[in-house]
Amino acid sequence: MLDWIRFCLCRRLGLWSDDDGPSFADTYHGKAVPLETAARLITLNRNIEIRDLEHVIPYARARDIVLKNPDRIVVMDCPCRASRVKPCLPLDVCLIVGEPFASFIAEHHPGRSRWITPEEAVNILEAEDRRGHVHHAFFKEAMLGRFYAICNCCSCCCGAMQAMRNGVPMLSPSGLLPQIDLDICQGCGKCVRACPFKALELVENFARVDPTLCMGCGVCVGQCPAKALRLVETHGPVQPLIVDRLVQASESTPAGSR
Repeated sequence: MLDWIRFCLCRRLGLWSDDDGPSFADTYHGKAVPLETAARLITLNRNIEIRDLEHVIPYARARDIVLKNPDRIVVMDCPCRASRVKPCLPLDVCLIVGEPFASFIAEHHPGRSRWITPEEAVNILEAEDRRGHVHHAFFKEAMLGRFYAICNCCSCCCGAMQAMRNGVPMLSPSGLLPQIDLDICQGCGKCVRACPFKALELVENFARVDPTLCMGCGVCVGQCPAKALRLVETHGPVQPLIVDRLVQASESTPAGSR
């Protein structure tokens, strides 16, 4: 977390070189996930080990999901929000999932973190979803090359989303895109205003998605009052993080070939 805080501060102070971005993003990055996937990651009642997810996390390093004691969850103050003069609230929205990471954060940051139950974690996810914030599953080389946290990100405070806007590839798309039912769409524009990646627009009074900008986070789906949007797989090079599917594939793979 310390290098992430350093990144946020350096960006704000103008001390971050664009040349630093690619190397930093290669070891610390997130994948946008919809609410359902984020909730599934923190309600697993079993340990799992899924390695080298190149098709899901398209980076050279830090792309394993190895969850030990996934019910051990710590919520901590978001470093991005905490670095702002007038941050979005609440601050305590970053979920550290499983061991040894949860215990490490609780021990070293007792004033900015606390233990919570999986049910409390789901409540945080749902509240952040209602606020229109993006769930990111974060992976980090220094964290044993593994998934270790779910951050709930607002576009105004999040350093990773700011980095993306400046051309630093720290975030991977979910592998999903919103599909719009034009028979239901009311053309109200709420999804357009809610989209944190500016990927939606109104065309002839109907919502339209730009797939080159969309990260498939699902914020628009939750914000649509008419329920005219749903996420579908893109079947592109980046596949969605569907936990149960990955667990099933892992179980069917001989242990010696993993």
